[in-house]
Amino acid sequence: MDNITDVSTEPLGESHYVKPLRMHYKQNGVAKSWDLMKVHDAVAVLIHNTSRNVLVFVRQFRPAVYLGSLASSACTDPSQVELGRPADAAGQPGSRGVTLELCAGCVDKRKTLLEIAREEVLEECGYDVPLDRFERIKSFVCNEGTSGDLMTVFHVSVTDTDRTGPGGGNPEEGEVIEVVEMTIDQVRQYVSQDDVLSPPGFLFCIYWFFMHKLKQSL
Repeated sequence: MDNITDVSTEPLGESHYVKPLRMHYKQNGVAKSWDLMKVHDAVAVLIHNTSRNVLVFVRQFRPAVYLGSLASSACTDPSQVELGRPADAAGQPGSRGVTLELCAGCVDKRKTLLEIAREEVLEECGYDVPLDRFERIKSFVCNEGTSGDLMTVFHVSVTDTDRTGPGGGNPEEGEVIEVVEMTIDQVRQYVSQDDVLSPPGFLFCIYWFFMHKLKQSL
């Protein structure tokens, strides 16, 4: 997963996932503009395996996180990254772009959010769970400065008998996903670190679980 080599960048052409835009508008009569991206909304699922009282996550390589780590490095000039010449990419481990996340997916098909969430749980983590077992937690905006996409998060309780496959994502789409199980204590230790390679929605759902579900799981 973290064997990353031959890193380069180029200007973005047509993309099914990202559309760069510049928005022009007036605020209090003053003309302004803002560079942004149009992206798909998404769903994510916090999975709790009650058979062994573990939370189920996914780990995968995120190119944007990796590239961002190069740009923020003291030895790297961000302008070089933008021009397609990541100065020290060859010397940086791929683990800098490997994140721990909730099971998640884009809302890019004509299905309900629940149906997409259920598909992602099966595809990424191998659990076949009926729709009525999903609990909606909340919807909120993400990347408010660049895309403003909507993330809807769910919680679902599963058992070992619900697992019908290994998960790992869709190989036809090039996904390389590791299913990660963590005990409650391990999760608590992880989120207590000063720095975590996880998105804000992940942290929000963990604290939501601690507040609303933890006593029930003990």
